[in-house]
Amino acid sequence: MRVVKKYSHLNGEEFLLVHKKNLYDEILRAISEVDAEKFKTKISKEKRRMGEVLYNPDALNREFKRVFGLLNWKSVTRTYYVSDKPSMVKIIEPLEYKEQKEILLAHNEPLIRSFNQTDYVKDKISVEVQMGKYFAVTYDLFVKHLSFYTGGLIDVGVEILPSLSMHKNMSSGPPFFEKEVHNVLRHGRTTPPVPLVILAIEP
Repeated sequence: MRVVKKYSHLNGEEFLLVHKKNLYDEILRAISEVDAEKFKTKISKEKRRMGEVLYNPDALNREFKRVFGLLNWKSVTRTYYVSDKPSMVKIIEPLEYKEQKEILLAHNEPLIRSFNQTDYVKDKISVEVQMGKYFAVTYDLFVKHLSFYTGGLIDVGVEILPSLSMHKNMSSGPPFFEKEVHNVLRHGRTTPPVPLVILAIEP
């Protein structure tokens, strides 16, 4: 597969090119090693596309997992506490898990645990590949990458999405680059407050 479009949010790509070019090259290499045509195996059962042969998102996700795994990118989970008080969130969000607990106990606040898990992380760069449901991208961009960033676990988040052209050869449901970049842009240049690189890929 190949990258056909990209969007750099808050200088995410610039940071990679200057500080983590080797990792950026690895990400691009991983994409290039996925042969999407091998995974054009899904027979559509949708009324308007009955019988069409489409790209299989589950199979593509498994192939990306295999390729990134060979390059030693690992899935990482961040466990943290949550609060519904704005003042408390500002205090605990940047802290380590144990420090969050200490602060909450000192303020007699309830201990409510949660977690986020990201597909691939290496040397403070996270990567999410979304070939599945469109709503997962919004969670990645506005929650997951941000959680890892404010927690000090990453410097940049990378989101890999099908282009509109590829999307047309997938069943309904998967996201596509143009729409998701639009969703980011309409929030303004500083939202979400985490450096990102969004990549559009296609065969």
